[in-house]
Amino acid sequence: MSKSYFQDRLSVRDPLIGQALENEKKRQQGQIELIASENSVSQATLDALGSVITNKTVEGYPGNRFHGGAAFADVVEQAAIDRAKKLFDCDYVNVQPHSGTQANQAVFFALLQPGDTVLSLDLAAGGHLSHGAKPNQSGRWFTIHSYGVDRETGLIDYDNVEAMALEHKPKLIIAGGSSYPREIDFKRMREIADKVGAFYLVDMAHFAGLVAAGVHPSPLPFADIVTCTTTKTLRGARGGLVLTNREDLFKKIQPAVFPGVQGSAHLATIAGKAVALGEALTPEFKTYAAGVKNNAQVLARVLQDRGVRIVSGGTDTHVVLVDVSSKGLTGQKAQDALSSINITSNKNPIPFDSPRPSEWKGLRLGSSAGTTRGFGAAEFELIGGLIADIFDAQFLEAEKRIAVVEKCLAQVQDLCASFPTYA
Repeated sequence: MSKSYFQDRLSVRDPLIGQALENEKKRQQGQIELIASENSVSQATLDALGSVITNKTVEGYPGNRFHGGAAFADVVEQAAIDRAKKLFDCDYVNVQPHSGTQANQAVFFALLQPGDTVLSLDLAAGGHLSHGAKPNQSGRWFTIHSYGVDRETGLIDYDNVEAMALEHKPKLIIAGGSSYPREIDFKRMREIADKVGAFYLVDMAHFAGLVAAGVHPSPLPFADIVTCTTTKTLRGARGGLVLTNREDLFKKIQPAVFPGVQGSAHLATIAGKAVALGEALTPEFKTYAAGVKNNAQVLARVLQDRGVRIVSGGTDTHVVLVDVSSKGLTGQKAQDALSSINITSNKNPIPFDSPRPSEWKGLRLGSSAGTTRGFGAAEFELIGGLIADIFDAQFLEAEKRIAVVEKCLAQVQDLCASFPTYA
């Protein structure tokens, strides 16, 4: 093998990919990121993700591998495990899931048989694909019943959840999702699960960082198993975790992850998880998480003051779920309007929405990435005003609309320049 194999940088060896990644960095630097499932990892996490440990193959767990040469892999994975245990005050953690979806898949594999009944939050009400959506494996292999939210308040109707549990006798009840912006009554859900003898899973993928920082209630004292991602509010490498305080269930989770639903561990990602989990143990992270929550509430308030309906009337997390039909828009039109001023967001269903994505009335916004960048309440006040301005501008004549776009775009550019990211 020539020396160039080990020495050439990406820009030399593969200019197409190198330029695409450079352009992506510039995009992130020049746009305000409001997609709730995104965040920015630290440079230290990037270093771990691009490290030589990606060359190493291991199967099994620290101290019990199927391949030699795993001494340093064991150090990395054990550090991630120990940090997650301390961070979430739990007894058992598996850090190998490649994603939150595969973490959930492992729980299904460990606890259920195909055809078993699952009760989970409806997708349009804020649930997640891996909780039983029809296109997902979970929806094809299991019998899924979905609970929703109250039409007026947008909040989970726990009496309805209990009634459905008593009717369908699920083997597993799931709380959590991808766009439910409010705190969940974990204790009440535990009581419902106990009434019907169901296992109780909480998917805290979106609010795990808030739990870690102590600014959101923890599900660990109540749930049998908790899953999460290490992105979003934990602002780490993309991947999943499975946590529990039950030794009997952990003994099922370990073989469910490997060899049940995954093969070898992705060690560079686990190293990135370990770095982020270590960062989350610092006082700085607690300040960050408190800012995430406050900034989301500021954004929701500003939009409400400008006549934009916020689903459930506000937020307890980093998620702000917007009903853009209150401004005469669809989710897609709202997303496109924000893209025109370099604010990224995603269309999203809201409770009782159309099943067709083109007709969705929702827009999901999040405060995590902006807070990582350094935005505070003043910046989110400005962002909220820009969003409302561009929504209102969609109904102006072309010349006036273009003027609003240019004004908003200039303010976004100034904001991004004032809060730079990677060098």
